[in-house]
Amino acid sequence: MPSLNEIRSTFLDYFRRQGHEVVPSSPLVPRNDPTLMFVNSGMVQFKNLFTGVERRDYVRATTAQKCVRAGGKHNDLDNVGYTARHHTFFEMLGNFSFGDYFKEAAIPYAWELLTKDFGIDKSRLLTTVYHTDDEAFELWKKIGVPEDRIIRIATSDNFWQMGPTGPCGPCTEIFYDHGDHIWGGPPGSAEEDGDRFIEIWNLVFMQNEQFEDGSMRALDMQSIDTGMGLERIGALLQGKHDNYDTDTMRALIEASAHASSTDPDGDGNVHHRVIADHLRSTSFLIADGVMPSNEGRGYVLRRIMRRAMRHAHLLGNQDPVMHRLVPSLVGQMGQAYPELGRAQALIQETLLLEETRFKQTLDRGLKLLDDELGKLGEGADLPGEAAFRLYDTYGFPLDLTQDALREMGRAVDVTGFDAAMAEQKAKARAAWAGTGEAKDLAVWFDLLETHGATEFLGYDTEVAEGQILAIINDGKLTESLPEGESGWIIVNQTPFYGEAGGQVGDEGVIRSLSDHDVVGKVTDTQRFGGGKIIGHFVKAGEGALQKGDAISLKVDHARRGLIRANHSATHLLHEALRQALGDHVAQRGSLNAPDRLRFDFSHAKALTSEEIAQVEREVNEYVRQNTAVETRIMTPDDARGIGAQALFGEKYGDEVRVVSMGRAPTGKGLDKETYSLELCGGTHVARTGDIGAFALTSETASSAGVRRIEALTGQAALTELRGRDLVMSEIEEMVKSTGVEAVARVRALLDERKSLTNEVAQLRRELAMSGGTRPGSAEAKDVNGHKFLAQVLQGVSGKDLPVLIDEHKARLGSGAILLIADADGKAAVAAGVTQDLTGAVSAVDLVRAAVAELGGKGGGGRPDMAQGGGKDAGNAEAAIAAAEKVLGG
Repeated sequence: MPSLNEIRSTFLDYFRRQGHEVVPSSPLVPRNDPTLMFVNSGMVQFKNLFTGVERRDYVRATTAQKCVRAGGKHNDLDNVGYTARHHTFFEMLGNFSFGDYFKEAAIPYAWELLTKDFGIDKSRLLTTVYHTDDEAFELWKKIGVPEDRIIRIATSDNFWQMGPTGPCGPCTEIFYDHGDHIWGGPPGSAEEDGDRFIEIWNLVFMQNEQFEDGSMRALDMQSIDTGMGLERIGALLQGKHDNYDTDTMRALIEASAHASSTDPDGDGNVHHRVIADHLRSTSFLIADGVMPSNEGRGYVLRRIMRRAMRHAHLLGNQDPVMHRLVPSLVGQMGQAYPELGRAQALIQETLLLEETRFKQTLDRGLKLLDDELGKLGEGADLPGEAAFRLYDTYGFPLDLTQDALREMGRAVDVTGFDAAMAEQKAKARAAWAGTGEAKDLAVWFDLLETHGATEFLGYDTEVAEGQILAIINDGKLTESLPEGESGWIIVNQTPFYGEAGGQVGDEGVIRSLSDHDVVGKVTDTQRFGGGKIIGHFVKAGEGALQKGDAISLKVDHARRGLIRANHSATHLLHEALRQALGDHVAQRGSLNAPDRLRFDFSHAKALTSEEIAQVEREVNEYVRQNTAVETRIMTPDDARGIGAQALFGEKYGDEVRVVSMGRAPTGKGLDKETYSLELCGGTHVARTGDIGAFALTSETASSAGVRRIEALTGQAALTELRGRDLVMSEIEEMVKSTGVEAVARVRALLDERKSLTNEVAQLRRELAMSGGTRPGSAEAKDVNGHKFLAQVLQGVSGKDLPVLIDEHKARLGSGAILLIADADGKAAVAAGVTQDLTGAVSAVDLVRAAVAELGGKGGGGRPDMAQGGGKDAGNAEAAIAAAEKVLGG
């Protein structure tokens, strides 16, 4: 009896012998189909090959594709565990031809594999064809299938479509007859829903293109797309009539029974079946980068997890059990899918965290459910309001409550649940409107309510496809972004990182998938709607971008790489400062940009040259160590409990990403050997060696009790360090010619020069704080009920402006600041907004308005601090007026 692993190998080996490329399974999160929540069939990763958008170096392929159906229109969750063939996770075996062979080869391939390689009795097989597909009918006859076992079907069951328009074509399905001792009739009969005749393979003949007017034409490239569920063919070849009796599923069921000290075939069998299925889907989703959350894919993952955990609870488990089953899953499937083994620690930690948290509320939630049911008559539905209270207070999704009631033969008043949900949304809208935030924020609330949070894919990819959900131009929703104009574009999923936690937003390119000449340049990426919506600031190139368009999104890879290096170096810098100066060091602000990093930290006095050298040396030591940068998901309290540092200005939810890097014998964390351990939602290098090198370029005062370090990484750092080496070589030559005393004098002069430079910079800042040297009041004025201070400064560099902004904020208490530094006619601009006003006005908007008047473009930063530059400082008064207009609304 072949195992599922052997069946999978037999299938792939057969098609390899037929000239097919064995292509690895794609991740469960689709990168090339924005309409899907999860990959649900084998053809998804080849969609662009079928449509001709993409070309590869093969025209035949075969795969074993991992699939999940647990959300959206493809949702089998409610049936899992109660039927023989429903799963949330399954494997789809398939062979594909991209304009190479067609029906004349696909049908014989399928017949030979089933009857010879798998040894299935021919007399037990029957087929269906689309009622007009005479070609397929004749091919089955030619192979030897009797006419009475080739059934013509006139419905969409045997006609496949990618969507309302696009590639489509007839299909032929292969069924297995389990015998007349099982109730059911052949496909197309009144008893077709019975279990006697089970479909095992579907062959799609992609031969037509459907148009909006209903017409259809033959495709130039006619292709093959087949799908056969591994679990279903496995049950057949192992002599089983239930997918859960196959060897892999049986091993997981027995592992569940062993962990809970129960009988795998007793009264708890349905619980074990649910746990076995859900263990696979949750583990594979986590391995592919999905983490439990309250939105999107993460919410579906959490629903699956909690459903399995409730069934574990019903088996009598008092302690978390799901994480203990992961080694069994890796043992069963890790060889075919090595990503399971690589992510095993993360999967176990995530399951343990989620189950621990869920068990803390499960008993209370179930008690509330019992109390509510006790108030009702026998068999009455649970009121929707009560079901909503379970969801809102205890985190019970509606389907989890329905699952619990199903076992009692009861249901939920779904209409009442929906009404309670609508009432809560109305209250949320009123609360949002009452915050006093800018009027255009209502746009973001509407988008968040309608479409939910943007799915961020950028931790493991820089290229993806998405669908334009909304376009905002000049603060208003619009249907298109015309050529040459700029505006915010919102998509359902994106690899672009929205500015947060000190990391600047990504730049890159988007392109229409329907018309590749329609391109937009992404010049900034920000977060809106409480950080849940990622907005892309786009300038449309040729052609107009339209709402509803499917687009490709490509992050500027080189720029992202530089940002990642600077961000990861910031983490190493933070820990090196703590090691050199003490545990009082805490982050007070940061900037991770492509060209540099800036790090503000609590410390009362300037660093000595020896301390600076120690910090720089230690960071480079851990860069050279080249250890993997790892990520864990934890609660904020648990993360801080193992020594993780929280980042300044970051907002934390119920779960956080904990980023660790470097190995130290006296480290921290769960393994007690981690060097740097921080809560962080940003993107990072894969290994510390990817930082390249680290060079600390300046250390200055930022504000009272806060110091600021600026530094470089990568090639820029190497250039800086080599420049220093040249200076040192000159000093060494001086040693030879003049002796050590002269060298000491040179060193003293260099230190004195650095001290004087810092002193001059400090005096310039003090002069600026006293009122500047050009018109532009040093006193704040009232604009729209807010304090507004604007200054034009000379003798001050652009890098000094953020420090001055911070000092002005401290002096104002509440207000907005705009500073313009005039350096030889050119302008450096910075704006700041105190935290209490960032909801009403963004520093980014102030800078962009000012920069436009100064002959510059763009500008960026955070809502509380932003910078930009212009060509003409002579127009400073107009720039101040433009910023004042923005503040005035």
